[in-house]
Amino acid sequence: MQLSVFNIPIDKPVNVSAVKHRSPFRYPGGKTWFTPRVFKWLSTKENKPKEFIEPFAGGAIVGLSVAFENLADHITLAELDNQVASVWEVIIQSNQAEWLARKIEEFDFNSDNVSKVLETPASNLREAAFQTIIQNRANRGGILAKGAGKIKNGEKGKGIASRWYPQTLAKRIRDIKAVSKRLTFIHGDGFDVVTAKANLTNVVFFIDPPYTAGNGKRAGTRLYTHFNIDHERLFTILEEVKGDFILTYDDDKYIRELANIHRFEYSRIAMHSTHHAEMRELVIGRDLSWLG
Repeated sequence: MQLSVFNIPIDKPVNVSAVKHRSPFRYPGGKTWFTPRVFKWLSTKENKPKEFIEPFAGGAIVGLSVAFENLADHITLAELDNQVASVWEVIIQSNQAEWLARKIEEFDFNSDNVSKVLETPASNLREAAFQTIIQNRANRGGILAKGAGKIKNGEKGKGIASRWYPQTLAKRIRDIKAVSKRLTFIHGDGFDVVTAKANLTNVVFFIDPPYTAGNGKRAGTRLYTHFNIDHERLFTILEEVKGDFILTYDDDKYIRELANIHRFEYSRIAMHSTHHAEMRELVIGRDLSWLG
């Protein structure tokens, strides 16, 4: 664990290059930058949580990082999106993780081969997972939602393969498989997962739902297949949760109002956007004194 990042003020963005990348996804709205804050949150706990739950897992960088740092006894990840879920099902639940890693290592990533993979319907779960990884790495920003375009010029003019690191991706997959006994993946609705665990006292929730569409923003509709969630219902459910939790949201007036209505604390925390602009997001919880 990189303890030096614990003392970064909330008005200073975390340098994501200092954070170990564990996920095979490039995920829009991913929380690599927030992972050190979660480490700090968990370090304040008197006892290690029995279960760490990430009900809107997406790229699952936070839950995976908690698993590798052994900050909870067990980690539960949930995701509704079929494409994203196929990857986690193959890596965590099946005996096909090594197949996926080798397939990635052997793939010649060029426009023609990428098109062939994406235009051929997957006939089984492992092919769906491979197709998802290819699409995630070929599309701008890693966006999987319909209408997302492919990388053109790419990083340093490398074109469509500029985000293709086969050895790195294969290693991440093998590393996740190595700790998979401490991971549970649920292909399902995050609301159901939170509700099912609401009465447990020895669990913690990290909740990062899709962006809102407030203030004229339509980020969620562009980034995610399942972007339309009932934010008010989520806050109502969390009011009854017995374990501790934190939420992260875009800095939206509607969300701040919900936090006030449900008597949750919130704080604006600095982060860098995909284009390196400094922005603020919200972190919400019952007690944010750990933020410092």
